Amino acid sequence: MTNHSETTEPSENGDFTGGAAAPGRSVHDTQITLRTPAELADALPYLLGYRPEDSMVLVALHDRGGRGRFGGRARLGIPANEDDWESAARQLAQGLTTGGERRGTRPEQMVAYVCQEPAPGESGQDVMRRLSSLAQLLRTECGRLDVPVIEALCVSDGRFWSYCCPTEECCPPDGTPMGLPGTSVLAAAATYAGIQVRGTLRELRARLLPWETGAAPEQEIALDRAGMALVPRILDDTFRAQVAEETLALAERIIGRYAAAPPEPGNHQADRRDDDLLTHDEAATVILGLQDRTTRDRAAAWMEGDEAGPALRLWRALARRCVGPYGEHAAAPLTLAGWVAWSTGDDLEAREALAMALGADPDYLFARLLHQACNEGLDPEAIRRCLRTERTGHAGANSATMDSATAVGDTGGRTDPGVGRMPPASSGPRRRRGPRAGGGADGRRPHPEGTRPRQTSGEHTRPGSSKPSGGTRARVGESRDGRGGRAAREGTRSGNGRGEGDE
Repeated sequence: MTNHSETTEPSENGDFTGGAAAPGRSVHDTQITLRTPAELADALPYLLGYRPEDSMVLVALHDRGGRGRFGGRARLGIPANEDDWESAARQLAQGLTTGGERRGTRPEQMVAYVCQEPAPGESGQDVMRRLSSLAQLLRTECGRLDVPVIEALCVSDGRFWSYCCPTEECCPPDGTPMGLPGTSVLAAAATYAGIQVRGTLRELRARLLPWETGAAPEQEIALDRAGMALVPRILDDTFRAQVAEETLALAERIIGRYAAAPPEPGNHQADRRDDDLLTHDEAATVILGLQDRTTRDRAAAWMEGDEAGPALRLWRALARRCVGPYGEHAAAPLTLAGWVAWSTGDDLEAREALAMALGADPDYLFARLLHQACNEGLDPEAIRRCLRTERTGHAGANSATMDSATAVGDTGGRTDPGVGRMPPASSGPRRRRGPRAGGGADGRRPHPEGTRPRQTSGEHTRPGSSKPSGGTRARVGESRDGRGGRAAREGTRSGNGRGEGDE
């Protein structure tokens, strides 16, 4: 129904106060009072940190001395099927309300927004009319929770409408034009307070999506080649540690290369420059090496100081290289990108990268735990401490991996029954999507999609082949199980691995 990137947990982006509600950073003692629908419409990008598209948003209000003060914010994509609107509205309202209750700050009122650009042949007014039932569902679901919606706005085609206007004079039928971005008093105050509006989520995600350019086939061939060379070594106890050291040494050299590169203006130019500094074979080698959970956790130690920025650029670049049938391999670099972003204070990119990691592999435990912790506004320092300890040699690779997962689960004082546990050795590989059309290099036909022969944990050959081949893509399991046996997961790759689902 909704994308993994949709969050229903409160997102606290600072101290916001006002008449109906008003933003400002407490460190600057700045307050801007918002009294009209126009001011509330203008505030939305500053509340979220980006300009929402195709979105339904709820913003919590708290009473402070008779003045409303913005609290948590929650957003979901608008489902394409109107039959799903009621359940989406319920999910959004319940997520924001229960999240606030956990923090002892239950919302007292809400402001609701529905934002969508017109389809071909539509006007903004048509969008407003079409989404009126969705806005009403948001009001109804909040009302069920005894949290009244005091304002409901539609933003479309550079205009806004209030669904709460009592008269046409208050809100004309063709809407009220939005002010030019960055020209309002609120925009000036937000700039002074250090609040950034970073375009749209679509632009942010574009930095992490797999290539769809003419270079993608060459990268896929490099990934095939690296898989044949590395996967058997990773699955062999004799060579596994050696592959980890080679992977990390190569990644460190690339990070140094990025750190030495002069800055480029604009995200698109900067990403292209980073792509040019990374060869197909280098990217493939690091991507395959990061499929080992211990190696991934050691790479996560590049999370702060001068290393963090170049490391984040590398993880983004590697996510872009997980092309074609290797989409699921992006879970590792996307999780690392989300972790570094969260560790350095960029919650917006962190949530999106971690959500995309779950889209690539919905069962990726580290991404799931980090996504939950980031959405709940927890402190990443517990994980940083664990990774610092591992890096200085006070903990072994396997114990550090277990501690990292436990740190995520324990950050908020809760325990997750799955934290720090690996599947038993007898559980065999997880069921995966089927291969691309066509047989493997050994001439055998692939198994039907969604099926494959079961393997014991000791089997290291890919389904349908006695040795690695270029026709199927093997994926290495995240780690060993707690008893020292292999919990290797192998599977053929299909599609880009990006799915949809609820939080």
